[in-house]
Order: sequence, then C-alpha cells, then structure tokens
Amino acid sequence: MFSRGMSAAVRETMGRAYTAFEAEDWPLAGELLATAAPSLTGEMAAATWFDAALAYKFARDWPRAYETGKIAVTHVRRGAEEPAFWNLGTVATILGDWATARDCWDGYGLSVPPGSGPINEDFGPTCVRLRDVGEVVWALRLCPTRARVISVPFDPSRRFGEVVVHDGAPNGERTTGDLTVPVFDELVLAEESPLATLSVLVNADQPADLHDLQVAFSRRSLGIEILASRVDLCTCCSESSIRQESRDYANEQRLFLGATQDDARTLLEEWAGAAPTARTWANLHPA
Repeated sequence: MFSRGMSAAVRETMGRAYTAFEAEDWPLAGELLATAAPSLTGEMAAATWFDAALAYKFARDWPRAYETGKIAVTHVRRGAEEPAFWNLGTVATILGDWATARDCWDGYGLSVPPGSGPINEDFGPTCVRLRDVGEVVWALRLCPTRARVISVPFDPSRRFGEVVVHDGAPNGERTTGDLTVPVFDELVLAEESPLATLSVLVNADQPADLHDLQVAFSRRSLGIEILASRVDLCTCCSESSIRQESRDYANEQRLFLGATQDDARTLLEEWAGAAPTARTWANLHPA
C-alpha cells in the first residue's frame, strides 16, 4: 500500500492515519494524514493531501479542510474533474470564499457563469437529506453545492426556502414520473428562511379542489405539503432508489404551509371563496 521509499516514521504515521480513517475518527485521521503528506511526492502526496482534506470535512473542521484542500488541488490537473477541486469548492462555499469556490468549479471542469460572489443559477431539481433530521426534501440547486429547499419539511424545525450546502457524492435517488434525481446529504444550513411553517386544516370535496390550492401556492412560489403524503423510511431504504408515486387526496386534510400568515390566509380565503360548498379551512397557526 505504501511506497518502499517511505521512512519508517512516515509509514507508521500513515498506518495509524488510515486505521483512524476506517474507524471514522476524522479529526485524528486528518491530523495524521496532514502530518505525513509533506514527506510524500507524486500520486501518494496527491492522495494523502486529498484524504486529509476529506477527513477534516467529515469532521466538520472547515478551516483545516480548507487549508489542506488548498494544498491538495496543487497536486492535480485542472479541468480533469479531480475530486480535490470539488471538495475544496464545497468547503470554500461554506466559508463564504466565493473567489476560491468559483475557481474550484472552473478547476474541476465546470462552466462557471461570470461574476463574483455566490452563484445563483438554475442547476435543476434535486433532493437533499436534512442533517440531524434525516428527512429528504426537494430542492433547487443554485450552484454545484448549494440548494434552496422547495418543499415544506415535515419537521417544523426546518423551513421552506432555506438554502443548504450539500455534499457532492449522491446518497440515494428519488424518482417521480419520468424524473430521477440524486439525493445529497446536507452539510450545513447556509441561509435560514423567514417563513416559519404553518399548519392548517382544510376540507376538500374532490382531489381537484385540493390540487387547485396547491397550484395557487405554487404560482406564488410558496410551499404546501399534505401531511398524509408523508412516508417514513429506514436509513437503508432512504439511501436507496425510491419512486415517489403521486396520490389523490380529498376530504379533511392537515396541511403544512411555507408562507407568511397574511399570504396563507389570503390564498386560503380565495380558494374557499371560489367553491364555498366544496371547500373550507380552519385553524391556521404555526406548526
């Protein structure tokens, strides 16, 4: 595994480092790898600096992940989709170093829009597994590693409209209709949302009535979720490929809303007023 030209001390340090890595003792693994890396050359140096940065990222030690990542990218070629650039780009994003993040996406081989500061483009839909909650939500990618949550989390400690930084390695996938997207694990909450989750009880005679309410919220770029649609999965299933089937809902339903009280009340009143004998709502309050 290790080069024959490696000194006994470095060999011993590397052995301890990868033992710690396999045991997921990330701070120790990062420290030992960063200690050994300066004594190495060539591909071994590139791999060791990358693994040191990766270990520090797993440890959520962003400054050290950044420092070792900056060295790791000097050992690989630009434009060759080297993961060292992606790793550093993610950490630079977390630290708000937009110039380094942009340079890393370019170094990885992506087409980066001109400008400075964060990238806020439409990179398409994806799913994100919320850290410490485990819930998988739909999101719109703003850049290679940031995404805005566009579904209302069932856990009210999280919010519609949040921006999260997610990992680069998919950990599962979700399919709805003809669309299949990866599931990425959240690393940090980058921007909080001002929209606290609201709860409301509605009664809809037909599925089309409830669909109309969903469309009304969607057109205003607001969030709406039917609590009956929640599906709880074990970790193994959550990290696999899941097809999400659409279902029809009617009658009494509890909804979670990502909206201000005023906007939610206005849309609910308009919805109910359009068909007062078929639609009612009550008990709008923070979830």
